[in-house]
Amino acid sequence: MRTYLVTGGAGFIGSNYIHYMFRKYGDTIRIINVDCLTYAGNLENLKAVEDRDNYVFVKADIRDREAIEKIFGEYDIDRVVHFAAESHVDRSIRNPEVFVETNVLGTLVMLNAAKKAWENPDGSFKENKKFLHVSTDEVYGSLEEGDTYFYETTPLDPHSPYSASKASSDMLVKAYIDTYHFPANITNCSNNYGPYQFPEKLIPLIINNALQGKKLPVYGDGKNVRDWLYVDDHAKAIDMVQEQGRLGERYNIGGHNEKQNIEIIHIILDTLQEMLPKGDPRRELVSEKLITYVEDRKGHDRRYAIAPDKIKEEIGWYPETMFREGIRLTIQWFFEHEEWMKNVTSGDYQKYYAEMYQA
Repeated sequence: MRTYLVTGGAGFIGSNYIHYMFRKYGDTIRIINVDCLTYAGNLENLKAVEDRDNYVFVKADIRDREAIEKIFGEYDIDRVVHFAAESHVDRSIRNPEVFVETNVLGTLVMLNAAKKAWENPDGSFKENKKFLHVSTDEVYGSLEEGDTYFYETTPLDPHSPYSASKASSDMLVKAYIDTYHFPANITNCSNNYGPYQFPEKLIPLIINNALQGKKLPVYGDGKNVRDWLYVDDHAKAIDMVQEQGRLGERYNIGGHNEKQNIEIIHIILDTLQEMLPKGDPRRELVSEKLITYVEDRKGHDRRYAIAPDKIKEEIGWYPETMFREGIRLTIQWFFEHEEWMKNVTSGDYQKYYAEMYQA
């Protein structure tokens, strides 16, 4: 049975990846989920899998060398999928230090633990061991209107403390690949959206606020462009890179869904009006009048756009979920999980670990 160590598995993308892997592989794999359960880590995301015999949750911080080495010592880890990271740009502007500690030092701890567990006496590595570092398109900086796309060869040019910390962790992984021939890949994805996303991010924030008749904050002129990737497509891409990617390579994962932020908001409002049943009082709350322009974010990158040509040509992956379909799926999920959103926005989700694991 192949054993996967997933860091940050209680977060948005990590939990979706775990669900995807169990749907695909069932009982033929084992997943060890390591998460320190910061504000964005939510074990309620994994209720459906927590009783599986081939799933283990370990509460640990990736910066804790002893804890991480203990996990490698207890389990014969075949794959590492490293999601764990501080990821919200606004938080990084207010508190850069924690982003460096988690994203840079935490990645270094993970690399060293995997290297120690997998390295042979002659400096080679055990067969079929792989480390996948999940990163972001934000490490490439900003594209101006009329520019093309981010490619794997695009120089790193981060502009926020968050993206600088992720670029640093990317470079560490590359250094281990180049220095030790460490068996790793790096993936850089565009903006994800879908189930279980913490409502500080744009799409769940707009959905939640609109349904409550609250203001919909828009930075600057609202014309900043992002490429949007449905999270299930991302999970599939990560699995395919783990199985088919050339060791040492970087792969960009994009959704071919470039949209201005203000366009995203209008699509969400229109889709909510289409999907809310007649007679639902929330139909009266969902309105463009809620859109409120606010002071622009410091260092706000104008445009991100990923070219996923390499992953398509080498591995055969391409995004399957177009944006309007993905938004409908996401809104439907939120309709069906109103209690989850209530718990997240009230902070009650943080009680779940204590109830489940400390009773």
